[in-house]
Amino acid sequence: MDTLDRRNARAPRVTAAMVAARAGVSTATVSLVANGKTQGRVSDDNVSRVRTAIAELGYVVDSIGSSLARGVSSIVILVTPDVSNPFFANVIAGVRESLGPEYQLLLSVTDAGESPQADDVRKLLALRPAGLLVGAPSGQFLEDLSAAGPLVLLDAPGLESYAPSVNLDVAQGARELARHLAASGHTHAAYVDGVTGTATFQLRREAFLEEASRCGLSVADGHVISTSIDVGAAAAAFADAWPDWQRAGVTAVVCGTDTHAYGVLQEARVAGVRIPDELAVAGFDDLPYSATSNPSLTTVHLPATPLGRKAGEQLKGLMEGLALDEPHVTLESSLVVRGSTAPV
Repeated sequence: MDTLDRRNARAPRVTAAMVAARAGVSTATVSLVANGKTQGRVSDDNVSRVRTAIAELGYVVDSIGSSLARGVSSIVILVTPDVSNPFFANVIAGVRESLGPEYQLLLSVTDAGESPQADDVRKLLALRPAGLLVGAPSGQFLEDLSAAGPLVLLDAPGLESYAPSVNLDVAQGARELARHLAASGHTHAAYVDGVTGTATFQLRREAFLEEASRCGLSVADGHVISTSIDVGAAAAAFADAWPDWQRAGVTAVVCGTDTHAYGVLQEARVAGVRIPDELAVAGFDDLPYSATSNPSLTTVHLPATPLGRKAGEQLKGLMEGLALDEPHVTLESSLVVRGSTAPV
């Protein structure tokens, strides 16, 4: 066999029968040891020999295959947009913490700025997951999906009729942000929104605009733009809009996410716009970079890890057949004022 053949050759799959032969026990004993069910059923000597054989042979339990054979699964699917976004990374950490080791978390993710497609998720449902978590969905996605079984929605305001949910009070933070900018002396602002079309972004924008109007902070129709959730896209959109905004007297830009705000800050530096002296910039999410950016970013803090943790707890209860005390939970948001906004 030449070098290429050796590289492409596959090692034979290690089976429970091979482990049993090496350890001198039955395959049933191997199964008990591999699945941690030895108490009072397998002697310490046999446990030791099986574990040694498992280590020597590199045996891995096919938990997915065995669960499918039984018609049940320990898989939980989390549908989330843009896993590279640190916000969703923190959500995932919270979900993983609450589910514990008895469940395997499978992610269904999209590219930045793209919404999940029901057809893609339905393909994963062939794995017969124990439960499904869907982050920041649209109503159309949920209609198209029509998933049976335990389901919990995350950050899906207004969609509570579809399933139990854990939401963020993004409107509260948006109103606080409008009041902060108005109190700082700003009278003309602009808004950079996301293009995902999900309910959470609509609520952020509408709550900010309504409170801004009440506070005497004007946001003209032409001063609301939308881009994908991407630093470069936001920077380019701001570069195109800024000359008109500047002539109209805009002194504050609010962004639907911190990622958008990073793009605005980046392009503002390129254009020589002084932050916050000439332009105040704020976002949503309170990502880890926001406290260390230059200047540090004023933002609406959204509790990502608690969001994931609570959603995981809700789903785990449903998967275990429990009735939820609170099918719909809302977590508070809060304004974090930093160096990117200041009195004008």
